Amino acid sequence: MSGTTKPKLALAVYLTVLLAFGGYFALASVQGEFGLFRRVQLEAEITDLTAARDALQAQVDEMANKTQRLSDEFLDLDLLDERARDVLGLVRSDEIVIY
Repeated sequence: MSGTTKPKLALAVYLTVLLAFGGYFALASVQGEFGLFRRVQLEAEITDLTAARDALQAQVDEMANKTQRLSDEFLDLDLLDERARDVLGLVRSDEIVIY
């Protein structure tokens, strides 16, 4: 009888160890450092950072346009007037200021 019990016990231990390793690797593939949850989190972060980068690029493009319009080669008098009013607080004599 002890001869048939030993192989069954060894098989049970072998299957338990195999199941434990399989469970560990399944859990690691979902929740580990390189798992599916981390991948979804990184993709969401990439989307957010891409949107932030695009917004910053739009601001840079706008500033480059204004800089070009105020350069010596191309002077936009309307933009110059707008900036002088904003920065220096200037108004024309024929304008009424309402606070």
